Amino acid sequence: MVEEGVPSMTERSGAAVARRLAPRLAARAATHDRDGSFPVDDFADLREAGLFGLMVPAELGGAGATFAEYAAVATELARGNGATALVFNMHASVTGALGAVTEELAEALGVPAEALAARDRLLRAAADGAWYAVAMSERGAGARLSQLATAYEPVDGGWRIKGSKTFCSGAGHADGYLVAARSAADPSVVSQFLVPAGEGLTVEPTWDALGMRATASHDLHLDVTVEADRLLGGVEGLALVVAQLMPHWLVASYAAVYVGVARAAVDAAAEHLNARNLAGLPAVRARLGRADAAVAAAELVVAEAARRVDEAPGDEETNRWVWRAKLLAGTTAAEVAASMLEAAGTSATRRGHPLERLYRDARCGSLHPATSDVCADWLGIATLGGDPDRDGSTPRW
Repeated sequence: MVEEGVPSMTERSGAAVARRLAPRLAARAATHDRDGSFPVDDFADLREAGLFGLMVPAELGGAGATFAEYAAVATELARGNGATALVFNMHASVTGALGAVTEELAEALGVPAEALAARDRLLRAAADGAWYAVAMSERGAGARLSQLATAYEPVDGGWRIKGSKTFCSGAGHADGYLVAARSAADPSVVSQFLVPAGEGLTVEPTWDALGMRATASHDLHLDVTVEADRLLGGVEGLALVVAQLMPHWLVASYAAVYVGVARAAVDAAAEHLNARNLAGLPAVRARLGRADAAVAAAELVVAEAARRVDEAPGDEETNRWVWRAKLLAGTTAAEVAASMLEAAGTSATRRGHPLERLYRDARCGSLHPATSDVCADWLGIATLGGDPDRDGSTPRW
């Protein structure tokens, strides 16, 4: 039963707010999955609840949440609709990374005062209800920043950016886009810009995928000029540095979403099996028991990674937990959803059944960058005593 009224962040914690919103998201999920349509009403609910300001520092009007608090929110939202949680993750990644730039870090990175002021304006806008998408991946390059074809160059009063992005979740609906691009003058320099929605941006409806269909992850074409202060950090070349300093926003933030999807699959299977009087079968119960244990283990790893991120972001051991979290969340979601579908039987494979949708959504967890294979390789190098950011056969970013 869907509750009336949208709770606000002033009334309850972020996780509690997300938990109360989840039934609303779940009630709409099948329609958006079937149609491949963006869940506009879900995002209206997130805005009304104040969740777009979750990662914005309190002094700028937000909730000032920790990474662990973000992870709890993302997991609860994903139990309602994984696609909605995944798009929210992109927004949280932008605002979380911006909000985490302390004065000490800003000084170390050489961020000028005017760039900090511009950052604060973007964060205040998020606290007031604006939300941001991420336009990083490109065809043929994936999410590897060093391989991007999108280029930028300075022009009078700002920057011209030209190129194309793919897998841009929320394309055509966001208020702004975090765009990664390489310098036309020096391709080794990669920078990031917060490009406002509007003229110069064209959405090509290309998203018709196996899972996460409601994310509207269409292609985004850019031929746009932005003001000078849209260069994040105010300094060219910070993108790769930030990727190394804050891998949790590029890796582990996805983990919380897929743990939520995995838990939703267990919940949906239990409801289906009870309704059809199949819970008396020992083999079925054993599948649910193993699934429950696997999801609980993944939840603990994600929680441990998040705790370490809050206590020692960028630390060597923290980063190992970050990669562990992404690897385990992706593989667990896929394996659990498959097992729950087998336990439920053929009737649960019909289009529109929650388990059929969750199975497809869960399969995306291992494919999201960093993919499970990349995560496992990173951890393997670390276990062998190497430097995963230096000793891999291809650049991570």
